[in-house]
Amino acid sequence: MDDTAATLLALGSATLGESGGRPMHPRIRAAWPGATLAAPAFAVTCARADNLAVHAAVVEAPPGSALVVAADPPERGYWGEVLTTGAEARGITGLVIDGGVRDVAALEAHGFPVFSALVALQGAVKVAGGEIGGVARVGDVDVATGDWVVCDRDGVTVVPAGALGNVVAQGQARADKEQRMFTALRGGATTVELLGLDTSPVRRV
Repeated sequence: MDDTAATLLALGSATLGESGGRPMHPRIRAAWPGATLAAPAFAVTCARADNLAVHAAVVEAPPGSALVVAADPPERGYWGEVLTTGAEARGITGLVIDGGVRDVAALEAHGFPVFSALVALQGAVKVAGGEIGGVARVGDVDVATGDWVVCDRDGVTVVPAGALGNVVAQGQARADKEQRMFTALRGGATTVELLGLDTSPVRRV
């Protein structure tokens, strides 16, 4: 798993998102600067304004996984330092949530990677059901438990478990092609030449 995570992070969310991965909506971004994450997802869908399912997922998610959480309404602090401390003790590697988090300074101090839609102070209740371990719609993408999430400064990309090898291969091919392009550009080539672009529709004034 560690080798897979390292490979995915080296390729990055942008490259993988152009290579068969499914990019999340750009509202899902790092809660603190420099956060990165690549891990198998454990899907969570919260009941309305309620994070009981998140607490259950921290207990039941496999070590090495990342919680990928659908939350509605998003303007609640569904996650903070207490859940982070519990998650670290259980071997959970990070969080992707289409909702709010809080205690951001503490999350950064822990070095716990969190990617969220926003930061919100108001907490959630803990009484309703929700669902864990199936499929959650997060960042406008359906994420199944076992899919991989790759998160960095560019955003979050979901790599379906069944397509992992193919997406990695396509991503590596794309990265190799870009390296050749960088060399050509430094040698004086232009992107217009290298990409075969027709610039005639551009108006000159």
